Amino acid sequence: LLDKSDKYDSRDVERLQQDDQWVESYLIWRHDVVDDTLKMIDESFQWRKEYTVNDLTESVLPKWLFEIGAVFLHGYDKEGYKLFWFRVKHHVRDPKQQLEKKKLVAFWLEHYAKRDHGKPLTVVFDMSETGISHIDLDFVRFIVNCFTDYYPNFLTKIVIFEMPWIMNAAFKIVKGWLGPDAISMLKFTNKSDVQEYISGEYLPPHMGGTDSFKYSYPPLVDDDFQTPLCENGPITSEDEHESKEEIEADTKEPGELNEEPNPSQKKMNSVEQISKSEETDKTETKPKNAKKALTTFKGPLLHISPAEELHFGSKETGEKKCLIVLTNVTKNIVAFKVRTTAPEKYRVKPSNSSCEPGTSLDIIVSLHGGFAASLQDRFLIMAAEMDQASAAGVPELTQFWKEVPRTKVMEHRLRCHVVESSKPSSLTLKESTFNTPAKTNEDLHVQLTHLLQINKRLQEQVGRCLWFQQLSLVLSLLSVTVVAFCFYLAYVQRS
Repeated sequence: LLDKSDKYDSRDVERLQQDDQWVESYLIWRHDVVDDTLKMIDESFQWRKEYTVNDLTESVLPKWLFEIGAVFLHGYDKEGYKLFWFRVKHHVRDPKQQLEKKKLVAFWLEHYAKRDHGKPLTVVFDMSETGISHIDLDFVRFIVNCFTDYYPNFLTKIVIFEMPWIMNAAFKIVKGWLGPDAISMLKFTNKSDVQEYISGEYLPPHMGGTDSFKYSYPPLVDDDFQTPLCENGPITSEDEHESKEEIEADTKEPGELNEEPNPSQKKMNSVEQISKSEETDKTETKPKNAKKALTTFKGPLLHISPAEELHFGSKETGEKKCLIVLTNVTKNIVAFKVRTTAPEKYRVKPSNSSCEPGTSLDIIVSLHGGFAASLQDRFLIMAAEMDQASAAGVPELTQFWKEVPRTKVMEHRLRCHVVESSKPSSLTLKESTFNTPAKTNEDLHVQLTHLLQINKRLQEQVGRCLWFQQLSLVLSLLSVTVVAFCFYLAYVQRS
């Protein structure tokens, strides 16, 4: 790849050298066949440069493309994967607009890939109210190629809703483009069975659901994050107070980063703070239960633990509280807000506050009343650096968030992970002892791929050993035969 760097965007080449997970996703998608993987990387990198994927922003695309609402991200399927919607009735063939429409698809895919670290998508083709004028096989082929050739391991399924019979012939052609692996991902549905894949809360009424979501622009519509229950303020309930003490007792141990440093520590520069944070990550003591943060997202303003998922239990397990730890790695006060897609379910303390330079702050997220966590629930942490002279009271924070430019705001999203059933105490103890975090399906798939690769290498090594063993045996037999023949010749000559 490096020899052909002029064909690619240098940023992609640099990322390939540094991002093992990205390389691994290409390998997984191409079943660990190295030649096929290299071919896919070559094609996708050329495509990324041709479409200027790394530089695609709202400002470089026509505003009407966003406003029409033909392509957008919204909601989750039953497995917790983000839904990528194509409202086919809003698409009309027009060769003059084709390139811009393709760039819009690339924009959304890249926007999501960077935001959610490559977590796969479920594509929904809503073909209700469509006819022959909406059929555009070139555009469909581009979408298919995005997932089969350019974005590795990024597709879970394609849900096709109410495909008109007139398009049956066209989709036979599409199946030929998809290949055997992707064909199995096609799910043809209608009102009666679409909820096998997507629950009613994320389906619009015309698809038999209850989702009142209406696409609009601006701003870019993705998750509908809102302020959760229990805004920042004094804890008045004894139950809340006890809950906080309980979760702190469960999750904190002496010597951890969560303890507030003394004034001299607060004066450390950001480099020292980052070094200390990394050192603490390495020497972190073992958690007492699953609620302890095991991973850390290292952002430019805040380090956030856990990095990706909050672990709640089902109603059966009764685990209803989680802890988010924010660490300010700047020299200024950092204001932050926590929002969620399910504000009626969760209490967040604090949800709108600030963090002093060099300090850590605990946020308690708890389920409200009889609610249960869902895979579709998301949390958004927004953070922005305040001037050194700024006060950080409630009025100042309110005014600050009204005025801060969007480009200055750091955003990080967290998913919810639900433990469906109680595990035997021996299993829980074993997991805690070995400091093993809960695994997602993707994690397990990656681990399985690693094991298969290791197994393959071991098989090759065993094969080589057997070959050498057989060769050694043949040479030994040959040597014995030669020696025996020499003795025979010597015996014949004597006699």
